[in-house]
Amino acid sequence: MAPAGARVAMILPAREHFAPHAAGAISLVVRRFCALTPGAVVMGAPRARTFEGVEYQPVRGFASTLRALRRLAPDVVEVHQQPRLAMMLAVALPGRRVSLFLHNDPVTMRGLKTRFGRRLALSLLHRVVCVSEFLAARYRTGLSGAGPAVLPNPLSLAELPPRAPQRRKTLLFVGRITADKAPDVFIAACALTLPHLPGWTARMIGGDRFGPDSPETAYVTSMRAEAARAGVAFEGPRPHAEVLAAMAEAAIVVVPSRWDEPFGLTALEALASGAALITTGQGGLREVAGEAALFVAPGDAEATAAAILSLATDEAARATLAQAGLAQAARFETASLADRLEALRPALH
Repeated sequence: MAPAGARVAMILPAREHFAPHAAGAISLVVRRFCALTPGAVVMGAPRARTFEGVEYQPVRGFASTLRALRRLAPDVVEVHQQPRLAMMLAVALPGRRVSLFLHNDPVTMRGLKTRFGRRLALSLLHRVVCVSEFLAARYRTGLSGAGPAVLPNPLSLAELPPRAPQRRKTLLFVGRITADKAPDVFIAACALTLPHLPGWTARMIGGDRFGPDSPETAYVTSMRAEAARAGVAFEGPRPHAEVLAAMAEAAIVVVPSRWDEPFGLTALEALASGAALITTGQGGLREVAGEAALFVAPGDAEATAAAILSLATDEAARATLAQAGLAQAARFETASLADRLEALRPALH
């Protein structure tokens, strides 16, 4: 929470939708941060719909954002995923405390690709905050001395749908349908396992992007066809509430990412929903899952299939892993991160 009476502005990337039907991971995290910050204002691109109960200020570009900040006069400005904007605002608003929150690999981002850029950000900004130790280590590449702070993405457990008392015998993939997320591995693993698992089904939720306007890319089309051949239901993108409802009843969730996940919010939601989790542990996924998942090598469909079979044929093992997952997820409860968030914000006098 911000100090009493402080005004906090949270600035979203331009492409982010701040609404239930199309919110991505960053918007969901910002909305949860708002629950810890009475009077917070979220700033982002003009949108027809936004989350209810949160003040939303439409802006477009640096000049528009600067004008809005001068008018709103917040004490704290938290810029998500936009290094150059954060540094420009820190220079233009010397009386404001500007922090940068990073949700992706900093060394791939404009403004932070060089050691000079990363040092400059640390010197200009009140804080640089990464959502995982993995990202913080990437930020420190080639640097010495103090680096960024770490604040994991929060999850508000009370907002999750009730967990099904009897889990469905379902294998579930949730995520963007891109090569990095390895939907092809999930489909191949299902093709290997479903013939040996009578009564089990498999489903996939996701598109190339979040929201109903996600394009039907060539890769999405190919995965849709592969899923059909494997007997996997390919459902396309769905609102976040429907995703959580699917997780609340699925017995097994598979997060087979090839790339180094900056955090792994889908894995965290699976743990909190009471599903048994199989994942690769790439990037921040190991921090998220701890000891509460079965880990497989990225890109290895046969290992993923073996993990699926081991859990699908052992109800006790699924239950044990699911209980461990619930305990792990509790560490990321939004309310429990309040003190850590408050410590990252400046003391105002």
